[in-house]
Amino acid sequence: MVSSCCLDQLNLLSTNDFRLMNRIPRVMKVPGVISQFEEDQQITSQKRVIIVSNQLPLRASRDSVSNEWRFEFDENNLLAQLKDSFPPDTEVRYVGTLKADVDVADQDDVAQVLHEKFCCETIYLPGDMQNKFYHGFCKHYLWPLFHYMMPMTGNDGVRFDRSQWQAYVSANKIFADKVLEVTDRDDEDEDHVWVHDYHLMALPSFLRRRSNRVKLGFFLHSPFPSSDIYKILPVRDDILRALLNCDLIGFHTYDYARHFLSSCRRILGLHSESNMGHIALEYYGRTVTIKISPAGIHMGQLESVMSEESTVRKAKELKEKYEGKIMMVGVDDLDLFKGITQKFSAMGELLEMNQELRAKVVLVQITNPARSLGRDVQEVLDEANSIAEEVNNKYGESGYEPIVFIKGPVTTQEKLAYYAIAEYCVVTPVRDGMNLVPYKYTVCRQGCPALDKALGVDENSPRKNSVNIVSEFIGCSPSLSGAIRVNPWNISEMANAMYSAIDLPETEKHLRHEKHYKYISSHDVAYWARSFDQDLERACRDHYHKRYWRIGLGLAFRLVALEPNFRKLLGDTLNSAYKRTNSRLLLLDYDGTMMPPTSVNKGPSHEVISVLNRLCDEPKNIVFIVSGRDRDTMSKWFSSCEKLGIAAEHGYFTRWTRDSPWETYRTMDLSWKEVVEPIMQLYMEATDGSCIENKETALVWHHQDADPDFGLCQAKELHDHLENVLANEPVVVKRGQQIVEVKPQGLSKGIVVENLISTMRSRGKSPDFLLCIGDDRSDEDMFESIARSSANPTLTAIAEIFACTVGQKPSMAKYYVDDIVEVIGLLLGIAEASVQPN
Repeated sequence: MVSSCCLDQLNLLSTNDFRLMNRIPRVMKVPGVISQFEEDQQITSQKRVIIVSNQLPLRASRDSVSNEWRFEFDENNLLAQLKDSFPPDTEVRYVGTLKADVDVADQDDVAQVLHEKFCCETIYLPGDMQNKFYHGFCKHYLWPLFHYMMPMTGNDGVRFDRSQWQAYVSANKIFADKVLEVTDRDDEDEDHVWVHDYHLMALPSFLRRRSNRVKLGFFLHSPFPSSDIYKILPVRDDILRALLNCDLIGFHTYDYARHFLSSCRRILGLHSESNMGHIALEYYGRTVTIKISPAGIHMGQLESVMSEESTVRKAKELKEKYEGKIMMVGVDDLDLFKGITQKFSAMGELLEMNQELRAKVVLVQITNPARSLGRDVQEVLDEANSIAEEVNNKYGESGYEPIVFIKGPVTTQEKLAYYAIAEYCVVTPVRDGMNLVPYKYTVCRQGCPALDKALGVDENSPRKNSVNIVSEFIGCSPSLSGAIRVNPWNISEMANAMYSAIDLPETEKHLRHEKHYKYISSHDVAYWARSFDQDLERACRDHYHKRYWRIGLGLAFRLVALEPNFRKLLGDTLNSAYKRTNSRLLLLDYDGTMMPPTSVNKGPSHEVISVLNRLCDEPKNIVFIVSGRDRDTMSKWFSSCEKLGIAAEHGYFTRWTRDSPWETYRTMDLSWKEVVEPIMQLYMEATDGSCIENKETALVWHHQDADPDFGLCQAKELHDHLENVLANEPVVVKRGQQIVEVKPQGLSKGIVVENLISTMRSRGKSPDFLLCIGDDRSDEDMFESIARSSANPTLTAIAEIFACTVGQKPSMAKYYVDDIVEVIGLLLGIAEASVQPN
C-alpha cells in the first residue's frame, strides 16, 4: 500500500515537470522527428472564463402546443451581463442548475442544446438533494444567518440540520465535478474560474483538490456577518477553510471583507496584511487576496431598454397620471430583510407630521416575487398590506393613495418608466448585499433622447436631478456618497430623511445626481468584471514559481505551497546526515518549537526532557536551547538535563552545561527599564488579558490572552509609543508573536549561533552537522546567521546544515515541519539513529 506521504510526493510537480507534460503529444500519427519549436508555434490558447453559480442566468419556458423548450438569457441577471464585459476573444461559459423542472428523459437533450447554443453547462441535482441544499441549508439557514438572523427557536426554521449541510456539501461536489469537466483540456491554465455567492462556498475545496494551479476566484453577493454572528455556524471552520482554497475572494464592501478577515483571525488564527493596496492572507504558503469591489450595472443594456417604445409609452402615461404629485419609488424583493414595512411606517409618520404634504406625496412600492417559500414571506406580505391599508385609509382621499403597493410581476420596461419619473428613490433594507436599484434609478433619471422627447425635456428644461434615500446597511451605500443615508430601524429618522429630500434645493439635487451618475457610469458591470479578472490574474502569477503538497481530508483539505528551495524536513534525510557526521551542533527554540504556545503549563513535558537527555548523552553532540525566556526559569525547567546548554534572553546569558557558570554577552546600561515599565503597566491595565514579563535584560508585554483585535491594536500603539520615547536609547522595540519586547541593541539569537560556532572551532571541534529549529521572528535571526556563515568563503564549511522553521510561512530557513509533534518526532528519530549501526 502506498502511504499518504508517498502520495503527497507523487502529487508534487515542479514547474518544468508540469510544462513538459503539456508538451507530450497524445498520438504520433506520422513517424519522424517532432520539432518542439514548430509545436510551440502551433499552440494557440484561448482565454476562457468559467462562471459558476447556483442557477444559470437563463429564462426557460415550454411551448404548450409543441411541448418544446425555449431558452434565452435573462438580461436583468448580473451574471448574464458578464458575457459582454470581457474582450471578444474570451470564451465565457456558465455552470449551474436550470430554473425549470426538466423531465429525466429530456435532460441530456436540453443540456446539449444549452452547451452548444448558450455556452452553458447544466447540472441536474436529485430532487431531495436540491430541496435540502437550496431551500433547506441555503435559504432557511445560511441566508438568514448571513443577514444577522439568530437561530433562536426551532419554530424560526433556521436551526442547523446536519442532513441539510451534507446535502450542501454533496451539491457543491457535483458542481466542482462539472467545472472539472469543462476545464479538462491541454491549456487549462488559461481558464479563470469565477464562483458566485454563498450557495457554493464549499466548492473551492473540491476543485482545488483536483487542480493545483486553477485560477480560482470567489465573489460573495450577500453580506458577510460579524465574527460574533458567524461563529454561531457549527461548520464555520469548514466553510472558511474551503473559501481559503481560492486565489481571490471578493466582497461588495469593506465591512463585509473586514468581517470575513475578523472571522479568519478569531477562528483560524490567521492575520491579514496589506501590500501595495491589496489585502491578503497567508494560508499554508499560499497568498489569498481579498478584493473589495462593488458590482455595477450594464449601462448599454439599460439605455437600450429605456429607449424602447414600451418604456417610453409607460413613462409618458405615468407622468400624466402623477402630474402635480411628489413621487417616491421603491423596488424590492419580497422578503423580511428588505424593510418594506419600516418604509411604509415612515411614510405614515411623514404625513402625520407634515400635513402640507398630504394629497401630494406618493410612495410607489414595487415588489418582486419571493425567491423562496415560507411562512416568513407571507407574514411580511400580510404586515405590509396592513400598514399600507392603514396609511391609505387615514391619509388617502378620493383619487389619492399615499402608498401604491404593486405586487409583481412588473416588467423591466415598467420599472424603468417608474424610475424615470420619480423624483426620489427609497431603498431601505435592514440588511442586504449590494442592491443595484439606486444605480438603475439614477441612470433612468439621466434619461435618453427618446425618453426626453416623450417627457418634454429639452435644453430649456430644469437640469436633471435625482435623490437617493438608502439604508446604511446595504452594499451600495458606501458608493453613493451623495445619498441620504438612514437607519431603517429608526422610523422617525426615515420620515425626517424623506422630508429633507423633498426640501432640498434644486441645485443640490442636481449636484448629487451628477456625482452619482459619474460614478455609476464609470463603474459599470464591465469595469467590475475586468477589475476582478485582472486581480485574479495577478493573484495567480506565482503559481508556477511554487511547488504544492495536498494535505487534509474532506473540507479540511488545503494546498500547501512551497518555494522551490523550501522543502519539508524528512526524518530519513536528517538521520542519514546525522549518522555520517562526528561534530554536531543542535540549536532548538523552546516556545512554539518544543512547547505549544497555547499550553497553560509552559514547562517542558517528560517527553521533551527525555529526548533532550538522550541527545546530550551522545558525545558527538552539543545541544542548546536558545530562548528569549529568563535564565532562572530556564535553569529551573531544565535542571534535570545535566549536559544541556542554555542561551537565555536571546543569548545575553549562556552556559554550556548545567554546572558551568553563566557567561554574559557584554555589560549593558539597563536604566531605560525605569522608563519602559510604567508605560507597559498602563497598557496592561487598559488591556484585559495582557501581562508584563520582566527579564534581567528586557521587558516584554504579552497579549496572547487578550481579545485578538484589541490586543493587536494595543500592541501597535504600544510599539509606536515606545519607539518615540526610546528614540535616543541603545535599545530596540520589536513586535513578535503576540508580544512587544524592548531589549538592548545588538542582542539576538543570531549572535548566539555565531558565538557557539566560533567557540567550537576554537576548541578544535568545528561542527560538520548543524540542526537549528525555531518558529517565530526571533528565530529568523538564527537562520539568517547560518545562511551568512555558510556563504562566507573564509570560514570552514559545515557539511550538513538543516535550518528548519515550524509551520508554513515565509522564512530564511530552507526546511519546515508542520508542528511541534513533528519536531519531537525528528529529535526522537536522530536519538534512535545514534544507537543504530550505519
